[in-house]
Amino acid sequence: MTEQIRVRFAPSPTGMLHIGNVRTAFITWLFAQANKGYFLLRIDDTDLERSKPEYEAAIYESLTWLGMSWDELAHQSKRLDRYAEVIEKLKADGRLYACYETPEELSLKRKSQLSQGMPPIYDRGALKLTAEQIAKYEAEGRKPHWRFLMKDEPIIWQDLIRGEVRFEGKDISDPVLIREDGSPLYHLCSVIDDADFGMTHIIRGEDHVSNTAAHLQMFDAIGFNRPQLAHLPLLSDPEGGKLSKRLGALSIIQLRDEVGLEPLSICSLLARLGTSDPIESFASHAPLIESFDISKFGRGTPKFDQEELLRLNSKLIHELDYSAAKIRLAQIGLEEVTEDFWNVVRPNLEKITDIKDWWTVANGPVTPVVNDNEFAAKAIELMPPAPWTPETWKEWTGAIKAETGRKGKELFMPLRQALTGMDHGPELGDLLPLIGPEKAKARLSKQAA
Repeated sequence: MTEQIRVRFAPSPTGMLHIGNVRTAFITWLFAQANKGYFLLRIDDTDLERSKPEYEAAIYESLTWLGMSWDELAHQSKRLDRYAEVIEKLKADGRLYACYETPEELSLKRKSQLSQGMPPIYDRGALKLTAEQIAKYEAEGRKPHWRFLMKDEPIIWQDLIRGEVRFEGKDISDPVLIREDGSPLYHLCSVIDDADFGMTHIIRGEDHVSNTAAHLQMFDAIGFNRPQLAHLPLLSDPEGGKLSKRLGALSIIQLRDEVGLEPLSICSLLARLGTSDPIESFASHAPLIESFDISKFGRGTPKFDQEELLRLNSKLIHELDYSAAKIRLAQIGLEEVTEDFWNVVRPNLEKITDIKDWWTVANGPVTPVVNDNEFAAKAIELMPPAPWTPETWKEWTGAIKAETGRKGKELFMPLRQALTGMDHGPELGDLLPLIGPEKAKARLSKQAA
């Protein structure tokens, strides 16, 4: 029987979720869905000082809004006894050793190594300490931090994205796993959790590749099978630089509330970015799950373009039928929008909230801009009778043109400014029937309506 695929997303509640970390979450979730696997949401909250309840709540809200769900929820802060148990085993096995250097002493060591052209790898000076030296340090009040003893052997894995990855144990500095206050660091907690929860695959950013080399030796030391690994290249901006400004720096909550994006525009982009599959807008997760294959992701740096995200959002809105739109319209307080109105303005929307402007244009109050009273009066005089249809605008402007000799911008702009109070907007042929003769006449007469 084939082993069930088990994956996790493990955010720290020390800030808001952004595009970069949500990309990892969504790809991991798609991997689980496509393989009928198990998806764990693990809150890495051992940093008690920086972890905040509001950030944890925002993690749940962001993932749920994007349409993701999880099979199990875990908190590292509730597993401290388990970490302590494994720590004692690693100490007993000689794989964790106490170090007494201060941060200043370690900094001097690194500077000395670098000045001699040597890599800044910890020299394992702590292993050479005598019992007397250790007693002296402890008498001074020094508390040890604890490092993991790396074995001098090759560390090789077949990465699902990067192919074969190889490190030498001797080239990796023994990582600090326990702070001076006795609290375990991320690396050890993460490995123990991945082992205990039976993770078969770990998907994360390529900035963790060197960490992974040490983690694999930790899996061996604890006595668990190594998971398969996939390291995603980090996103860049359109010019290939660090993703840091404008939409790239906004949290998922801000992209929802301040920018006004639809969740599936974000999902559509993140599922395909970095693959050879075309980036298209999808109205559900189903086709994204069906077409998902982790091997489609390449090693090249994907470029995140906010304009592409807005384009996908526009396309989603343009293809949104009224029955689906009603739910979104109710969320922004526009339950009264009719199907006819939606179908007319939908092609002019980039975001669902844009409809508020057109609703005001159609229903008022609009402050008309009328600079030529004589022209406005003539337009009223030539106004076609009700009922108005999409052909009314052409009929009306044709009559005004014949009567006044005006054409082009001189004809259309004064009418648009009077009827909508703006000098841009959707086709008036579509909008005019929604405004209606009564409001049109009032606006041309300089009355807000």
